[in-house]
Amino acid sequence: MSVTGNVLAIDQGTSGTKAIVVSADRGFIASADAAVRPRYGPGGLVEHDPAELLESVLDAGQRALAAAGEPVDAVGLANQGETVLAWDPASGRALTPAIVWQDRRSADVCDRLREHAGRLAEITGLSLDPYFAAPKMTWLREELTRDGVVTTTDAWLVHQLTGAFVTDASTASRTMLLDLEKVEWSAEALEIFGLSDEPLPRIVGCAEPVGETFSFGSRSLPLTGLAVDQQAALFAQGCLGPGDAKCTYGTGAFLLANVGAEALRSTTGLAASVAWLLDDTASYCLDGQVYTVGSALRWLADLGVISGPEEIDALGLTVPDAGGVTLVPSLAGLAAPSWRPDARASLTGLGLETTRAHVVHALVDGIALLVAELAGAVARDLGQALSVLRVDGGLTTSRLLMQTQADVLQLPVEVFATPDATALGVAAFAQLGLDPAADVASHSAPAEIYEPQISADEAAVQIERFRAVLAATI
Repeated sequence: MSVTGNVLAIDQGTSGTKAIVVSADRGFIASADAAVRPRYGPGGLVEHDPAELLESVLDAGQRALAAAGEPVDAVGLANQGETVLAWDPASGRALTPAIVWQDRRSADVCDRLREHAGRLAEITGLSLDPYFAAPKMTWLREELTRDGVVTTTDAWLVHQLTGAFVTDASTASRTMLLDLEKVEWSAEALEIFGLSDEPLPRIVGCAEPVGETFSFGSRSLPLTGLAVDQQAALFAQGCLGPGDAKCTYGTGAFLLANVGAEALRSTTGLAASVAWLLDDTASYCLDGQVYTVGSALRWLADLGVISGPEEIDALGLTVPDAGGVTLVPSLAGLAAPSWRPDARASLTGLGLETTRAHVVHALVDGIALLVAELAGAVARDLGQALSVLRVDGGLTTSRLLMQTQADVLQLPVEVFATPDATALGVAAFAQLGLDPAADVASHSAPAEIYEPQISADEAAVQIERFRAVLAATI
């Protein structure tokens, strides 16, 4: 078989699955998308139909290959990170819905285990919160089923594709079950969560062969790249040195900063995770999250305020500011650095003069200001301010959001050349898994750079006003 250096990279996300075909020397060749939609319910329920997730992976992957019209030599898969399900390892059949990272039903589990929060943070680098996988795994075992195995969705998808029972180190670090320094499952953390008897997948690197799949055609293809979505985007953005930071704007917003070869525990409430594991060597990162960004826009659309995300700029740019309106978009609680899963969103400052445009502008402001809080926390942990923020994701097409982000950060915001950073990152891992000597460095210039257009004093006023409303919301 001739080797083309082409890989199929699949990003299975919360709102959809993106598949791209990438050449080692020619770059992007073709892509395809398949939509998925979470189901929301009372009590913080957010679920996926596992069959829909798998079908989206197969559909997007097969259509991307058809569009490329060229063979590939390997496959890479990025995943949502903290979404879990139970499944039968003999048949591969899903036994429960996929409990999405936004799901808050394990809040009682976290409350019950609160006395162990400090020790869990020491072991895993993570704050005890329903966002992470382990509380959801415990809740699933207590409330849904004791049968099968319970894992993050990547292990199930990989098993469906190859029959292997593995997860990569970056995804494992999002469970609250990984010893961060040793990069192995922690017996102590498993005992705290009541999961000591659970069979867990083997932890592998982000760039190594883990199995063969026939799922994308008649040829057998090795699966050589695995990563959690945000770490894949960090790699694609070229954030390879300590202090390099990126933010992805999708269903949520996720700011990650590379901290190097030694795990750095946050003093500000950020999560510490494995960025990637390559050649048995771990790199680490700090990260913070805004849970509802794209999903907040979908909420506005469901209310009839906008028809869809494409109206952000069409409406928001018709007014100079939010007209005194403040929107804290904590529709699924607050993550780092507050870690308040019980927080609700707030909309204040309304008047008879308030229009839809003001509400849209206020939502954009709220997203940018929550990201600014994360950037400030990263700077305090690193002991130095960020010099630039690299950004990716579908919502980077909003000029209003990107300019507002640059303004409140008082930093240049560099937009990645394509919104598909996650897929490109796992493509790079797949190429390294196929050929460890492959040159996968990102050489693309930013598609656009946004510089601050307001003064530092104006930004400070905006931040303090928002913090006051945020404190009242909490």
